[in-house]
Amino acid sequence: MAQPWKTLEQIETEAGPLELRQRGERDFLITVAGRVLMNSHANRSELALAELTCAALDARPTPRLLLGGLGMGCTLRAALNALPPTARVDVVELSPEVAGWCRGPLAGVNGDALSDPRVHLEVADVAGVISRASRAGPAESYDAILLDLYEGPHARSHPRDDPFYGGRALAQTRRALAPGGLFAVWAEAPDRGFDARLQAAGLASEIHRPGKGGLRHAVHLARRPGSPAPKPAPA
Repeated sequence: MAQPWKTLEQIETEAGPLELRQRGERDFLITVAGRVLMNSHANRSELALAELTCAALDARPTPRLLLGGLGMGCTLRAALNALPPTARVDVVELSPEVAGWCRGPLAGVNGDALSDPRVHLEVADVAGVISRASRAGPAESYDAILLDLYEGPHARSHPRDDPFYGGRALAQTRRALAPGGLFAVWAEAPDRGFDARLQAAGLASEIHRPGKGGLRHAVHLARRPGSPAPKPAPA
């Protein structure tokens, strides 16, 4: 008989109650308003988001990445596994409680990823961090920006004003990327309108569907044209 889920913690958000649930030793869920956002045993698209991006980085010696959305830390762990010791990963998470979960009950799921010295955590809105990087100049640009957020792009995303997936936001993201930099976005399903906006923003894009059979989410992977300039090793 399957064990019942128990709620470890609940916090109130604008979207409804955000809960961390556990069943047994290593089976976890994160839900919002009763909707399952993440499952510790069904995360192939979250892993693919990092794996596809890191594989396309052209073996840059000192890559600098921005990851928006921490979740269970599985995307972060997959990126760290694929990156060199000289990499830097700036993680931006809106909820300090989620960061606490990743350091606490979920540390075994993500291999204690937040303790890796390559990781720098900021509790903030990633849209603001991207905007800041877009104004900071080449020294602060990113080799890759990954978004693994509560909702990926979909047909109801405002084509101009969505803070992550609209045309204005994509123009900022392009400016925040180094030449040849990558923009990777998790989505519940492929969004052709978002793909068209990526290309209109000057980002060559492709859509991946990780896995075979069952529920298959999508990864939009886009690249800013150009060749990367050498960067100093992170401090």
